[in-house]
Amino acid sequence: MSSRFDRVHSETIWRGKIFSLGRERFRHHDGKEVVREKVWHPGAVAMLAVDDDHVWLTRQPREVVGVPDSLEIPAGKLDVEGEAPLAAAQRELAEEIGMRAERWREITSFYTSAGFSDERIICYLAEDLSPAPETEVEEDERIEVVRWPLSQLDAAIAACEDAKSLIAMLWLARERVRRS
Repeated sequence: MSSRFDRVHSETIWRGKIFSLGRERFRHHDGKEVVREKVWHPGAVAMLAVDDDHVWLTRQPREVVGVPDSLEIPAGKLDVEGEAPLAAAQRELAEEIGMRAERWREITSFYTSAGFSDERIICYLAEDLSPAPETEVEEDERIEVVRWPLSQLDAAIAACEDAKSLIAMLWLARERVRRS
């Protein structure tokens, strides 16, 4: 079975602040056509901020899924025109937890739900942390900064239900085992 295909039609049904919704029609090379509903998203960055003893997390309400205190790594949308993903990660780290990092490394990127959305998250390791200059937090954000001991990383993983954060913290747990 061939997996090659071409997009033959695309229509946007709705545009919002965070994403757009529409339909696309694709023709596979065997001639069969399929229609897919799609969410267009600008993408995002996520930062696994680690110092010698802690991983820096956030707790924040996620009203959409009814969670009052979701434990997550800092993250943000790629929503500034022309801003490179690393620059967005640096900005978001300062905005979300008030920190900056001297060392940055991309550790992975992934689609959040490839069956209906093109949202891709680029995840960075941020190390050598220090306080960032004053930054303005978005008005509607309710973020609690959590310095979680690395010695209790398994407990953070167990307490987390957020996919990007689980991916990053499981990567960190594997790296810690590999280095020991």
